Amino acid sequence: MITLEQLQAGIVIPVDKPRQWTSFQAVNKIKSVVRNTYGLKKFKIGHAGTLDPLATGLLLVCVGKATKTIPQLQDGDKVYTGTMVFGATTPCYDLERPIDHYFPYEHITPELLNETVRQFTGTIQQVPPMFSAVKIDGQRAYEYARLDDPTATIQPKTVTVYSFEITDFRKPETPDTLRTSHLPPLTSHLSPSTKNLYQNPLGEVPPHLPQADFRIHCGKGTYIRSLARDLGLALGSGAFLSALRREKVGDYSVDQAINPDEIQQYLTSSQPTMD
Repeated sequence: MITLEQLQAGIVIPVDKPRQWTSFQAVNKIKSVVRNTYGLKKFKIGHAGTLDPLATGLLLVCVGKATKTIPQLQDGDKVYTGTMVFGATTPCYDLERPIDHYFPYEHITPELLNETVRQFTGTIQQVPPMFSAVKIDGQRAYEYARLDDPTATIQPKTVTVYSFEITDFRKPETPDTLRTSHLPPLTSHLSPSTKNLYQNPLGEVPPHLPQADFRIHCGKGTYIRSLARDLGLALGSGAFLSALRREKVGDYSVDQAINPDEIQQYLTSSQPTMD
């Protein structure tokens, strides 16, 4: 069992954040369990790097004096896997918002894709998404995005992408009659029931769009949603994320992580990960 003394000395809890959970919810879950388990009213707790609600994977939650290591942990390299969808965009570059535009995609091949991703390795300039926690004049960018404020802009930032690998490419599953060149705007071609599914931010991806799985090893501050957007533009199309999973942060791996519902068992039966 992790003792109160060990907890206060500082532990890092690797959590496998579920889909649709915010990072704040995951921290709050652990905070509640720690408070009830140890009878603490006040203690330090925080996480090292936000994961978007629709992303899953490794979230490092620091308790006690381990919170002092948060900046160091955030500086660590990250590894992400996931899926990008081509031929369409969403305002937030993932499925939290419905598709807003369709684009041609017939010219996208595995060969073109593998060639184009090379543009996004090394030290590159990247504009973070408006639907993000980046600050603009002291306010979070997502606050401007929700107000649809056209005057708000985010400055490009320098990030490092060590590798960007396409691990699978899947062609559209529907007949040629549903190819992009024949599609009316947005989802007007779909039946009412199907249209509702696709307009749902958590709905499935329209099956006529091609998809690719990827693995990215990158430095701190890299937005994978922005890489998807920029890759779509470079391909002469559009793109967004339909799935994202953080596999590694520095020396920590998601293989070490626990589900938030297992926190009680972790605290009472495991050995701590000490700083």
